[in-house]
Amino acid sequence: MGKDFEGGGELSAKDYHDPPPAPLIDAEEITQWSFYRAIIAEFVATLLFLYITVLTVIGYKSQTDVNKNGDECGGVGILGIAWAFGGMIFILVYCTAGISGGHINPAVTFGLFLARKVSLVRAILYMVAQCLGAICGCGLVKAFQKSYYTNHGGGANGLAIGYSKGTGLGAEIIGTFVLVYTVFSATDPKRNARDSHVPVLAPLPIGFAVFMVHLATIPITGTGINPARSFGAAVIYNKEKAWDDHWIFWVGPFIGAAIAALYHQFILRAAAVKSLGSFRSSPNI
Repeated sequence: MGKDFEGGGELSAKDYHDPPPAPLIDAEEITQWSFYRAIIAEFVATLLFLYITVLTVIGYKSQTDVNKNGDECGGVGILGIAWAFGGMIFILVYCTAGISGGHINPAVTFGLFLARKVSLVRAILYMVAQCLGAICGCGLVKAFQKSYYTNHGGGANGLAIGYSKGTGLGAEIIGTFVLVYTVFSATDPKRNARDSHVPVLAPLPIGFAVFMVHLATIPITGTGINPARSFGAAVIYNKEKAWDDHWIFWVGPFIGAAIAALYHQFILRAAAVKSLGSFRSSPNI
C-alpha cells in the first residue's frame, strides 16, 4: 500500500484509493447491461431537467408579460429560476449518481473524460443521450404549452442586449469552470477519505454551484453551462434568435470544463508531479 505524509511528520498508510484510469476504448463495458442502463438514466435525467427548468422560465416570462396583463414584479424572478436549475441538478444527481454518475451535462462528461474517469465510448454516448433527452424535454414543454412556449422564447439561450460575444463566452467559460471544479472536488476520493469528519453529500454542492452560476450569468447569456440544455431548447424553438451565437454555448462550456479538469488533476492533485516521481523511482531507469 502506498504511503502519504500527514501533519507532524508522521508517515501514515494511504487511506484512500483512486480508481484506475478509464481506458480510451473499453470493449468489455459495451457488453454489460449497466452501461446501457447508465445511458438511459442520462437521457431521462436530462429530459426531466429541461422539462422542469424550461417550464419555470416560460412561466416566469408569461407572468411578467405586461402585454398580457402580467405583473413586472410577479413570478418567481431570477432567484426562482436559479433555484429551479440548481434544485433539479441536486435532485437528479442524487437519483442517478449511483447509476450513471449523474452527469446530465456534456461539459461535465467532457471534463471527466479528460481526467480519464470515463471511456471515450461512454463519454460520446452520454453526450448523445443528454442532447436527445434535452430535445425531448423541451418538446414536451412545447407539446403541453405551445402558445406560451412560442411567445416566450422557448427557454432558449442567447446573448442579452449590450453584451459582446467575448463577454458571453467568458461568462460561459467561468461558469462551467465553477460547476466542473465543484464536481471534481465533491467526488474526489482523497477528499472523502481525509475529510470524513466533514460529511459532504456530493449532489448538494453541485446543485449550489449551478444555482450560484445562474444568479451571476442569467442576465448575460441566460446561463448555458450545459451544451445539451442550450441545444435542446434551440432545436425545439428553432428560430433564428435561438441559433444566434449558439457556438458560445458549446465552446465556452467545453473550454471551462477542460480548464477545471486540468486544474484539479495537475495542480490540486499534482498528477504530473506524481507521474514524474514514479518515473524517477522506477528501478528500470
